[in-house]
This record gives sequence, C-alpha cells and structure tokens, in this order.
Amino acid sequence: MAQSDSSSAPSAPLAASAGTSIDDPATPEAYLAYLRHLRRLSEHTVIGYAQDLQELQKFAAAQSGSPSLAQLNFQHIRRLTSQLHGQGLNPRSIARKLSSWRGFYRWLAEMHGLDTNPVEGIRAPKKSKPLPKALSIDDAVRLVAQSSGETSAEPALRADRAMFELLYSSGLRISELVGLDLLPVRESGYESGGWVDLEQNEVHVTGKGNKQRIVPVGRHAMAALRDWLAVRGSLVKADPHPLFLSARGSRISARLVQLRLKAHALSLDIPANVHPHMLRHSFASHVLQSSGDLRAVQEMLGHSSVSATQVYTALDFQHLAKVYDQTHPRAKK
Repeated sequence: MAQSDSSSAPSAPLAASAGTSIDDPATPEAYLAYLRHLRRLSEHTVIGYAQDLQELQKFAAAQSGSPSLAQLNFQHIRRLTSQLHGQGLNPRSIARKLSSWRGFYRWLAEMHGLDTNPVEGIRAPKKSKPLPKALSIDDAVRLVAQSSGETSAEPALRADRAMFELLYSSGLRISELVGLDLLPVRESGYESGGWVDLEQNEVHVTGKGNKQRIVPVGRHAMAALRDWLAVRGSLVKADPHPLFLSARGSRISARLVQLRLKAHALSLDIPANVHPHMLRHSFASHVLQSSGDLRAVQEMLGHSSVSATQVYTALDFQHLAKVYDQTHPRAKK
C-alpha cells in the first residue's frame, strides 16, 4: 500500500504541467506542484516561491500589453530588479527572488520548451559592505590600560596587557601579533616574520602577501612590553623565539588571544563584542580622526590599495556627525 502511494505522488505535478500551456495562467501552480511533489521542498520554501511568482505576475500585468510570464524578456526582469532596488529591498532578498524566477524559467524550458531564460545573466545589486566596528576612544583606552582586577604581576596578565596595547597601538592583525619573535631570527629552515625593536620603538611585521612593514609603537605599549619581558623568561621552554607565550611555554595562539580579550572586555563592562580586529579598526579610525592622513594610515595598516583604507573615512564622518549633533546649537531638535 505504501508503495502505491509513493509511486503515485510524483504524478500530480506531471499531470498539472501536461494540462497547461506555456502561457496558461495555471502554469505557475504546476511549477509549485513540481516543487512540492518532485523536489519535495518544504511548504515554507514553496510558499516563498509562490510569493515571488505572484510578484512577477503582478509586474507582468502592469506592463504594456500585459505579457504572460513566458513572454517577459531580459529587459523586463532587469527593470523589475531595478524597481525592487529603488524601493529599498536589500540585495540579499533581490538575489533570492532572482534565484526563484531563474528556477521557474528553467522549468519552463524543460517542460514547455521555452527558448530563453530572461533571468540568466541578471545579478542582484552588490551587497553593501558593513562598516568596520570600532570602539570609542574612551573604551579603547580603558580596555588596554586597565587590568581585570587581578594582580598584574601574573605573567599571563602582563602578556595580555602587552598584547592588547600592541594591537591598539600599532594596528596589527592578530596573525601578525602572534607571529612576532623576541628578536629577528634567520637560521636554517626558519626566519622571523616579525619582531619588536625596543630601541627604535617600532614593530616589524610581515602581513598579507608577505608584505613587510614597520609601524611605530606607542609609549604605553612599550612600557607594557618591557613589563611582560621581565617575566617572559620564566615561561620559555623548547622554543625560545616567540615573543608571546602561553602558560605551557609555546607560541600563543590567535584563538587564545581572542578569548582573553573578550573576557577582559566583559570584565570591564564594555558592551561591544570585542575581538582583536576591532582594535585594529579602532587604531585606524582614531589615527584618521586625529591626523586626517589617509596615506599614513594605509601604510601603517599594510593595505596595498588606499581604497581598502577609505572605509575608515566613513567612520571618521560618523564621528564628526555625532560631534556636530551633540554640540552645534542649530543641530539640536
């Protein structure tokens, strides 16, 4: 009995499609039946496809001559896509609708011999990249300057303070930070990717694409580094090269730094979801706010193109707009 049920289930969409023509208003219903019974998509998903097809039908009905769905062409679909974008629909939703329509027209080609798919070659507008999240200057300083209430004499806490200060002071990537060595090393089979020059107050790093750069290190970060170096020797074991060590004496991992930084931020009641790259964003944003020198920030971040750095000008404008709203007498509502 169960076998006859399963064998008869696929016949519904086939019968529906067989009884409809390419221009028949019932054709979308036949396609939805195909999705339900042959593709076995969830009802929630099929409802989404139905809504997308209804929107396409409504658009077709409003066009000159009221073309059927099969008569819509590339220009029609492109016009509808532009309309949706102009109405403020986000690119992700537009891409989903295009995917729904593209599938429908592929089915029409297979079942009814449609010559061309009017959705092929049409892409949704590019998704706008979210602005990088940066801490306020007060929160950034509080994060790197304050301890969590425990004794700062503990080696791990000294290491944390030095790492957090260095991330914010020089805008390092987390991979660059954990890759730092105590001194520059070049020996058989190993060469340092980065190190801190304590005499020149600068850090040498190798970033993306093996691009090397030298970045200044601030006074507070240098003090935190020297404080860490005073106890680092007690943790050194097999590998003498890494600047920052775990409790086991091995090179500290990026994941451990992430966890320590997040826990430290929570202990200080800093509301943001703080991660190492946020300190890099904060470094770039705060230096740009103070100096306005985009090229200098580009070099310190190690960006190969200034366009990658220009995103921080939007953060700078947000800061200026906030200051304006708070201080200008004619800005207050």
